[in-house]
Amino acid sequence: MSTNNKTATREDAGNVRVPEALPLEEYRKQVGMLLGVSEWIVIEQSMIDQFADVTRDWQFVHIDPARAKETPFGGTIAHGLLTLSLVSAMSFTAVPAIAGAQVGINYGFNSIRFVSPVLAGGRVRGSFTLKQFVERQPRQWQSTLDVRVDIENVSKPALIAEWLTLTTF
Repeated sequence: MSTNNKTATREDAGNVRVPEALPLEEYRKQVGMLLGVSEWIVIEQSMIDQFADVTRDWQFVHIDPARAKETPFGGTIAHGLLTLSLVSAMSFTAVPAIAGAQVGINYGFNSIRFVSPVLAGGRVRGSFTLKQFVERQPRQWQSTLDVRVDIENVSKPALIAEWLTLTTF
């Protein structure tokens, strides 16, 4: 059990830009539109190593720079699931909250494709487009977001996904 009693809020984002919350009716009008683009996140080797330890995925291409240098990648690469796990953090600097919401949670993904590897030291950011927004039951709405995680100075994205979130009022 965690001893961390802190509850994270959008205000905890510190010095990063956080979009202003939108009223429900205004958010509904955003279907089909780009909601925002996140701040850049650097994928350091130390982050990759920590992710490898947590997930027990110690494949050399992630954690052994000398061996990974001999691969077609030319160096260590982030786990695809590490990059995917950052989508939530990216959304805090790109996707506006819905005013009056009690809680928003991750509901899963309809699709995920890992398109390009992210080399250690690379910078990534997410773009979020609201594809669909539907009321599932009274006071609960489902957002379907098209997500693209780009790598700085790389033409193809790290990943593309269709992400589902639930918001309860």
